[in-house]
Amino acid sequence: MSFLKSLCNLHIFIRFPLTSLDMYVGMMCTAKKCGIRFQPPAIILIYESEIKGKIRQRIMPVRNFSKFSDCTRAAEQLKNNPRHKSYLEQVSLRQLEKLFSFLRGYLSGQSLAETMEQIRQETTIDPEEDLNKLDDKELAKRKSIMDELFEKNQKKKDDPNFVYDIEVEFPQDDQLQSCGWDTESADEF
Repeated sequence: MSFLKSLCNLHIFIRFPLTSLDMYVGMMCTAKKCGIRFQPPAIILIYESEIKGKIRQRIMPVRNFSKFSDCTRAAEQLKNNPRHKSYLEQVSLRQLEKLFSFLRGYLSGQSLAETMEQIRQETTIDPEEDLNKLDDKELAKRKSIMDELFEKNQKKKDDPNFVYDIEVEFPQDDQLQSCGWDTESADEF
């Protein structure tokens, strides 16, 4: 019981790496941190007002969310809410989904460590997993995770380690291994 009381006062924050200042020029605020409060449930955004340069906090209450709620849908609804839309432009949908997953785990009675492990399993891709066997929703989720990972690891022209035309020599094995599909002769066709 004391563990649940300590969780009630716990706030989880995600820091924002600011990669490009050009992207934020036309906005009235710059997001610094986004977190969740469990009791009463709310998303908390800490942002900097560009007009006055002050650090401010916006509390967005989470209503009608239970341990059975869909985190993706809740994140989309909050991000598209007219009252909060301009403040959440810099917050990715994936980050909001993670925060709602923390809330769902708390409402289900999971510990913070269990919830973090569950989120880690959901957001990592198993290279041995057969993606052909997934339904459309799960496949779209896996593809978005792969796209996010690609964007994060992509080398751009502005990066300091960017090299334009990289040529790599791959070592040749002494014997080339042949596959079974190409061993038959072409005379059969």
